[in-house]
Amino acid sequence: MARGTSYLHIDNTLREGAQSQHQGEASVANPTGAVVPAISLATTFRQSTPGEPSARYDPNSFGLGYEYSRTGNPTRGVFERGGGGRGEGQYCVAFSSGSAATSAVVHLLSPGEKILSIDDVYGGTQRYFRKIVHPRMAIDIDFVDFSDNEAMLGKLLPDASKSKLFWLETPTNPTLKVTDIEKVSTITKRFNANALLAVDNTFCSPLLFKNPLEHGADIAGALVTKYINGHSDVAAARNAHAIALFLEDHAASRSTTLQSRQQKGFGAMITFYCVGGRAQSAIVLQNLRVFALAESLGAVESLAECPSLMTHASVPDEQRALLGIDDTLIRLSVGIESCADLVADLDHALNAILLEKPAKASSFLPGSQPAGRTTRGITGIGRG
Repeated sequence: MARGTSYLHIDNTLREGAQSQHQGEASVANPTGAVVPAISLATTFRQSTPGEPSARYDPNSFGLGYEYSRTGNPTRGVFERGGGGRGEGQYCVAFSSGSAATSAVVHLLSPGEKILSIDDVYGGTQRYFRKIVHPRMAIDIDFVDFSDNEAMLGKLLPDASKSKLFWLETPTNPTLKVTDIEKVSTITKRFNANALLAVDNTFCSPLLFKNPLEHGADIAGALVTKYINGHSDVAAARNAHAIALFLEDHAASRSTTLQSRQQKGFGAMITFYCVGGRAQSAIVLQNLRVFALAESLGAVESLAECPSLMTHASVPDEQRALLGIDDTLIRLSVGIESCADLVADLDHALNAILLEKPAKASSFLPGSQPAGRTTRGITGIGRG
């Protein structure tokens, strides 16, 4: 195996000594006993003998030593050893971005093979699949609702041997759709034992909630810049449950039976619809004072956005319509501000719709929703 790829194969047993380093104990690899691992900014590493990398004894080099940061770096090694243990995976590989990780997984396929992706997927992922992977790599792409067995089998059965990668998010971004990982794994392996099931675990993270590998996934990934260590700091559920209860007073939420079984806890992402159309969702978002109108998630500050106009604007119109990503869908990433302030902020923003148009809120919707309510159809209530 070439050195350029051998560092990817990190055996789980190599993490046995990681605990002592995490506790800051002095060792050959950590002679100072520093509690926090040092950040290595080196690009290249001195060699005592030509072709003999330095520090093969360092467990963070996985026995390969160091020669160039692209193939091995002490700081990255510490992170990979710790990250793999958290996810209970046999191997762990750190990338500079989620896009780089996605690309690496896709490169396991060959031209003529096929990716079956969940239909409600992160906007950047579907854009990469549609505009790069399919036309330039000759890899077929199909998007399907994995919770619909008939639809899934309809995409799989015509030529199951070609379907080599199944790409899943659960909960999805942005509608928080939940899929049974174990069920999908069972179906895929039944028709193609060599297929890989990859789960983007960003909305839950392996640290706080579920571990897809325990439910049959072959590959599990998560963006470190979100809930593992957000753009501002580490963030967990905290205020989301109270906000969900506040929003539930305005509309019904989906069942959480599957989420509770598959996840260890509840997340801090909430998705809901406001009544009306684009003008009304704009009123809500522009009247928020504590929530910042911004993309991204997983930080200490609370964020709000309209996916159809922001994070998922690149999804084709007809696909957004099928997924329910319309202009009234609002996504919240709940931070750690005062819970009372967050609830009051949402209450003020939602009430602004009624002040802007005093007609009964139910007039916007089919059916007979009680007047005065300003949200409908909460897709998720902080459970992922």
